[in-house]
Amino acid sequence: MTTSTSIPDYVVGTWNIDAVHSGIEFTLRHMGVGRSRGRFDSFEGEIVTAENPLDSSVTATIDAASFNTGNADRDAHVRNSDFLDVENHPTITFRSTAIREDGDEWAIDGELTLRGVTKPVTLSVEPGGFTDDGQGGKMLGGTASTTINRTDFGVGPDGGAMLGEKVKITLDIEAQSS
Repeated sequence: MTTSTSIPDYVVGTWNIDAVHSGIEFTLRHMGVGRSRGRFDSFEGEIVTAENPLDSSVTATIDAASFNTGNADRDAHVRNSDFLDVENHPTITFRSTAIREDGDEWAIDGELTLRGVTKPVTLSVEPGGFTDDGQGGKMLGGTASTTINRTDFGVGPDGGAMLGEKVKITLDIEAQSS
């Protein structure tokens, strides 16, 4: 059984994701040969680190309208009803259901709700650790990633050579103790 004492510098607490120092990015195939990249600019979340790390939890909410690839026309198209449908589904949410050790890494199992569809996903986590924030508080950090099939969530057309169905999502997270 893993305990907080088996993780160096582990701190029990509640942490608010710092969106200024964090990022949610994605990549997917374009035309079968290249990759399209983008990010979400507005999100929030909470991480609770329990005495036993396996009892910890994560929740997050992303503003779907903050979808950003750096191309205004493409971004407007992806926000419409063909893809994210932000008018009817303004948020994307994640709620952890379990945290477990996975070899030398950690995994966070959870439920992702995108465009009103909820599916299980697993985040592979590379912990960054815990540190003092220089102002009397604490910080934690880490990187998590997963790959989803966008059509499982009703995002965009099925198949076709234009866009790949698999979307790799990478989260670089820093959080402040609350």
